Amino acid sequence: QVQLVESGGGLVQPGGSLRLSCAASGRALGYYAIGWFRQAPGKEREGVSCISRGGGSTYYADAVQGRFTISRDNAKNTVYLQMNSLNPEDTAVYYCAAEPILYSTHWSSTSLWDYWGQGTQVTVSS
Repeated sequence: QVQLVESGGGLVQPGGSLRLSCAASGRALGYYAIGWFRQAPGKEREGVSCISRGGGSTYYADAVQGRFTISRDNAKNTVYLQMNSLNPEDTAVYYCAAEPILYSTHWSSTSLWDYWGQGTQVTVSS
């Protein structure tokens, strides 16, 4: 099994940037595709981005395409989510999730991901 811990959240002004990290322990991160999800108050958890085990394939939700970049460093057992041009609609708790198989067509379905972190709060406000 793998354990995931997110970090890097915080309060940022509209137009600002944050970089989230998802650190893994237990089984090596390289065995897993990693997804980032977010959940705003009163809303369902939604997929933000995901990356394949080797990093060769990445996917983004339309709402973040062109603003967010996912990357990974398997040697450091860490996946990153660089978030630029943040706006108040990006405010949410952000979670990372792990799954040995990347379902490229349905990656944003939360039911396909087996392991989850506890989340980190991102607040975009002036």
